[in-house]
Amino acid sequence: MFNALEETEFKVVVDAIEEVKAEPGKEIITQGDAGDCMYVLESGSLLCSKIFKPGQEPTKLKTYVPGEGFGELALLYNAPRAATITATEESVVWRLDRGTFNHIVKDAAQRKREKYDSFLQTVPIL
Repeated sequence: MFNALEETEFKVVVDAIEEVKAEPGKEIITQGDAGDCMYVLESGSLLCSKIFKPGQEPTKLKTYVPGEGFGELALLYNAPRAATITATEESVVWRLDRGTFNHIVKDAAQRKREKYDSFLQTVPIL
């Protein structure tokens, strides 16, 4: 997601991210809440779970490890959180707000896609 960024855009993102420390059991995001930011896990471990039907126990979907990101789908599609992410041990995550994401990351990805589309249109076999 950040690969499409120019160096100056990447610096803006780095300046905009905020460190969040989470103790075991702390919910980073909660299923159904409005999505206002995305996260990247630096250290620790996080459990992703989802309640598929009201009254049922949450289903474990994934364990996040350092380097993985989450929460961007709520930003991309302006949708509620699809799952709950909970710290399973002391963890450090980096939070990127919606405004920075939309103005920098999303726009850079769109430009990269348009560049590839333009190139592909010049290839006769395609």
